[in-house]
Order: sequence, then structure tokens, then C-alpha cells
Amino acid sequence: MPRLSLVVPVYKVQGYLSECLDSILGQSYTDFEVIAVDDCSPDDSGSILDRYAEHDARIHVIHLTENVGLGRARNAGLEKTQGDYVLFLDSDDTLSEGALEAVAERLEATGDPDILIYDYARTYWDNRVLANQRAHLLKQQGPDVFRLADRPELLELLQIVWNKAYRRDFINRTGLTFPPGYYEDAPWTYCSLISAERIAVLDRVCVHYRQRRQGGNILKTVSRKHFDVFDQYRRVFGFIAEREQLDAWREPLFRKMVDHYLTVLERPGRLPQDARAEFFHRAAADYRTYLPAGFRRPEGGRGRKYALLERDAYAAWVGATAAIKVRRAVKKRARTAVTRSRRSAMAAFYQSQLRLPLDENLAVFSAYWSRSVSCNPAAIAAELGRLAPHIRRVWAIRPDAVDQVPEGVEFVRVGSREYWAALARAKYLVNNVNFADAVVKREGQIHVQTHHGTPLKTMGLDQQKYPASTHMDFAKLLERCDRWDYSLSSNRFSTAIWERVYPCPYTSLETGYPRNDVLVNATAADVRRARAALGLGAGTRAFLYMPTHREYQPGFVPSLDLARLADELGPDVTLMVRGHYFYGSSPHVAELRRSGRIVDVSGHHPVEELYLAADALITDYSSAMFDYAVLDRPIITYAPDWDIYSAVRGTYFDLLQEPPGVVATSQAELIRLLGSHEYDGPDAAERRAAFRRRFCEFDDGRASERVVRRVFLGEKDMLPFVPFAERPHAPTPAQALELVERA
Repeated sequence: MPRLSLVVPVYKVQGYLSECLDSILGQSYTDFEVIAVDDCSPDDSGSILDRYAEHDARIHVIHLTENVGLGRARNAGLEKTQGDYVLFLDSDDTLSEGALEAVAERLEATGDPDILIYDYARTYWDNRVLANQRAHLLKQQGPDVFRLADRPELLELLQIVWNKAYRRDFINRTGLTFPPGYYEDAPWTYCSLISAERIAVLDRVCVHYRQRRQGGNILKTVSRKHFDVFDQYRRVFGFIAEREQLDAWREPLFRKMVDHYLTVLERPGRLPQDARAEFFHRAAADYRTYLPAGFRRPEGGRGRKYALLERDAYAAWVGATAAIKVRRAVKKRARTAVTRSRRSAMAAFYQSQLRLPLDENLAVFSAYWSRSVSCNPAAIAAELGRLAPHIRRVWAIRPDAVDQVPEGVEFVRVGSREYWAALARAKYLVNNVNFADAVVKREGQIHVQTHHGTPLKTMGLDQQKYPASTHMDFAKLLERCDRWDYSLSSNRFSTAIWERVYPCPYTSLETGYPRNDVLVNATAADVRRARAALGLGAGTRAFLYMPTHREYQPGFVPSLDLARLADELGPDVTLMVRGHYFYGSSPHVAELRRSGRIVDVSGHHPVEELYLAADALITDYSSAMFDYAVLDRPIITYAPDWDIYSAVRGTYFDLLQEPPGVVATSQAELIRLLGSHEYDGPDAAERRAAFRRRFCEFDDGRASERVVRRVFLGEKDMLPFVPFAERPHAPTPAQALELVERA
């Protein structure tokens, strides 16, 4: 039987769950079990739990068949615990290093108390860590073990369940269970503390309490569900009424109840406006119902609030709070007027456009900071033209990139009056990066963030940990991301990362990447056409070399001797290089270029044509590997500086251990692999298959259609995915040529 049982309820935390579980499994103390309860989570959380349980027998997973809420999910886990002590941990929080060892040592030192209370710290998206403001209450003073009556100030701690270890037989003896509702911690914590005969404290931070930027705390959502607080305090006072020996706690808990009601009333973003009066009257009724005999109100402003509740004087309450709001509004209007007076004429024009009605049949597209018509936005725009031709499609293009706009595509130049008018009036805004900070998200507008790759390197808030991204303004980044309504994903791996590193109130759409539809649906004729456009002969093997950018390098640092590589591979091989790798102009390289042995395809659009034309991909850390894997063709990872890249930029997995094929860390090794055909052997194919199942799971050729139907046509049910084993993909160049020869 384990010493400690950790109950972890899980619901919609796929972006945080692995970090939570890792913080538990990485503890130096090992005598514990984890009871993880999947509360019918609609995301990938349940699968994550199962994967962890497969590798660690200490994890036991319960999958509930319906969503029952946090309290009852904890009850389900509690029933399965076997440890001497039960600890609760929310699945987006983490244990600090050495926490369980400190808890176990303190339990032993204090002779196994009923409850051990330990400290926590709040952690924020911007890496701030704030100590518990009432941590001083946990300082060891007096006896190691005591009753709450000896230290009643502990009631001033945040009343949460996950900063305590509970003796399991004490839970059973007291009959504690979690009620349903928003405020389920209140009855549990109050009733357990006033019932405990032996309490101990541990003045140590054991839990990192994640403060999600948005959407993480249900108590901060506007809803009538906050009325649940009345039921919870009814349970608290009912518990006291059934136990005469606890009557002394009636007055302290009455104060906690009133303060709690005032908090709900006063905090913005909790009660709907039309429910505030009803809540006040309910609170006033409870005040009179549970008012202890001889109770004296607090002094000052807090006492005046108590008096208004006691008299049920809602009109007076509204008048007092309205005066404060008026003063704040006057100051805000003054600041706004000053700001507007400084705006430029173009900004004023944009503001005028924002006051006009939205054009329900206008969609604005942008890709790569408005440098091209490409990527996921281009695939969505094309499908939109097929399924909803009544919606006008306009591309935002930088003035210096206008020549890249295909004939017949409507566009506006970035910065022009037409550009700002389109952004202000369009119902739909689609981008694979973020629009400029000045773009205002209007009520009724729909912003679609398509992204432009599966992340190997760290993204969003995770970049804060690595030196390559110290220049970023992460607060501004998240303000831009707040405009998203939808975030596209081609695999569950990406979904979990996006939701964690961009903690904003969007909806994740697991559709596959629209730009990859062509890699699934292209025909042999498409492959032949792509190769012909690049001048690739029938007997030529074409390797596409696509290295990624390295933020830590101030300039261009070539990692391959292309001339030598071409010579070693022989005359029947062409190297297509996407990137500015021809800064040198030696006669030998120039000759190789003239002969077609090396082709600079840096400016070739779209990149998907290069994928179709290539027999194999050579890359390092580029997201191209995830897209090219859709084709099920060989991928060679050339990573001579993996240690530096992973340390400076940070990565989500070890590419050398989980590659999509063979790996070379030197040019000599790369030449050997390519010359021996090991890059296309059975071992490489096995690794590629595993890679494809993990990262290409939604790319079945219908991603663009899914997006259009869901976002633009309003269809709620997503198109079903073609089973992985049944999906086609474009034929290889050899297969495309064979079809011609047969004909």
C-alpha cells in the first residue's frame, strides 16, 4: 500500500497535462500512486493519461463516461485511493521539486496528523512567480500538531483542497465528499479543518498554482452558476448543525460566507448584469438566516457593506457602486480622447471604417506577413471559391510583393486606404501569422489563425525560457492572439502545444493543414508537371534541401558544401536548394548551377510543387519535414548542430531519437547515407511510418473543405477523417513516370 495517493481530475488540459504528470513522476520520493480521472474530456487528455499509464504502473486512469464536474471527478478518484494520505492536484498545476519528499518527512515528524497544510506559489504565463501573500500563517510556531481552535487564523488562507494532505482514515471517519458545483472546495475545506483533531503545517512551496491568462479558472467566467455558492454554504452550516461540538465555528464561518458573497458581487466578470439584484437578495436572505446571536459587524467600509446586506438594501448598494464607476469612466474617456487626438489621418480613416457595418461576404487573407499568396490561407481561399463563391476573397500584400500575386487574384496593398477599409469591414480575416497590432477585432468578425507548421522548436510562451527569443514582447504577442476565433491544427501534438503557449479564448479546429491537401490528392500528371517546371529529367533523382533559420546566427553560415555534395552524388542527382545558400560564386558552383545539378528554388511558389517534384527531402529542423511526411517519401535529417540549436531555441522532442528517417550529423555521414540508399531502406521506412502516424494524423486531403464548411458555412459537424490506412497520397516521381511508360 503506498504512503501517498494523488488524485488528479482531468478535463480539457491537454496543453498542460504532461507537465503536471512529469512534475509528479519526477519526484525524488517514489512511494505514491496517481489516480487520474478523465472527466470525459473532449480533447486528447484521456489519451495522454493512457500513454503515461502504459509506461508507469503508479498511474491508474479512470475514464468517466460523462462529464460530472470537478468535485464528483475527485470523488471518483477518492474511491480508488489506497494510500495512507490523499493529496489533490489540479491537472494544470505542478508539484515543486522535492515536494512529496518534504510532505512525507513532515508527516512522519508530526506523527501522522489528520491534515497537513503546505504552501503554494502562483505562476504566470510571463514567468512571474508570486508567493502566497498569507504564507506567514504557515510558519511553525507553538506545538507541531494542533487543532484549528489553537490557530484560527488559518481560516484566512485561500480555502482550496490541493494545498493539503489528508489522512485517508480521517476522510472516511468524517464522511467527507465533494459536492457538485462551482464552489465545491468550500464545504470540503471548512468542514475538514473544523473537524480535524490534529493539524500540522509545512512552510514550503509544494504546488505551483498556474494562473492561466484566460479561460483556466471557471470562477472567473460570467455565469449564473455562481449562484452555486449559496448551496455550498448551506452545506457548511448544515454540517455544523448536525455536530453540536462544532457550534463555536458558526460565527467565523458566517464571516467567511459574507465575505465570499461580497467577492462574487464585486468582482467583475462573474455575475451577468441581469442576475446581480437576484444574487444580492439571495445573499441578504442567507445573511439573516445564518446570522449568529450577538454578532457584531466589522468596522469601516466592510462593515457598511455588511449592513447593506443585512437590510437587503440593493438600491443603496447600486448607488454606492455606481458613483465609483462614474469616476472611473470619466478618467477613461479623458485618456481615450488624448489618444485619439494623436492618431494619424490613416488611423482616423480606419476608425471611420470601423463604424460601418461588416460586409458579411468579404474575406481578407494574408500569409507570411503579407509577403505572398501561399500556405494554408491560399488553400482555404481556393476552396472557399469552390464552395462559397459569393464570398469575395481579397489578399493583403506588401507593396514590394505585389508582383507575386497570381493573375486574377484580388488584392490590396498593405497600408493603403483600401487595405484598412477591407480589414475594418471584412467578416472573415485569415492569416498564418498575426495581423498588425493596430488591427481591431470587431464584434462579429471571425479571425482564423492557420499557423504555418507543426512545431519542433518552441513557440509562444515557451520561448521565454530560451535565449534566442529574449527580444520578444510576449504581452503584445498574446494581445494579438486574443483576436483569434479559430486555431487550426494538423495533429493532436500541435493542438496541445498551441493551447498552452497561446492561452487565449479561441476554438481549436483539428482539421489537418489545408496546404497539405494537394500532397494527398495530386495525381501522377501533377507530379510530372511539377518536375517539368523545374527542368528535372526523367532519369534524374532530385533531393530537396530545406534548412531552417537559426536565430542565434547573425548572418548566413552554410552548413553544407553543396559543390562537394553534388560531386559525390554524381551526375544523375539534382540538388534543389530552398534558402539563400549561394552567397559564394566560385566557378565550380556556377558550373553546377548552369548544368542543372544545383537549382536555387528559394523563390519558387508554391513550395508544395517542390515537394511533389522531389524524390527525397534533406532538412534539419524545418517544419517542412512534417508536411513532406504526408507524401511518405524519404526524409533525411541533417543536424550537425543539434546540441546548440536545441539548447538555444528549445525543442519539443529529441529529433535525433525520433526522426522521420535516417539522421546525419556530419557531411561525410550524409554522403554515405545518400550513396548507400540507406536513406530509403526498411529501417528508415519504419521510423517514417511512426512519424507520419503521430504528425500527419488529420491530413487526409479534405482539410480545406473542413475549414470552409465549419468557419464560412457554419456547419457544426466536421467531415469525418479518412482512416489512416486508407488514405492516398501523390505518387512518387518514379511511379508517375512508370504510368506514362505503361500508357
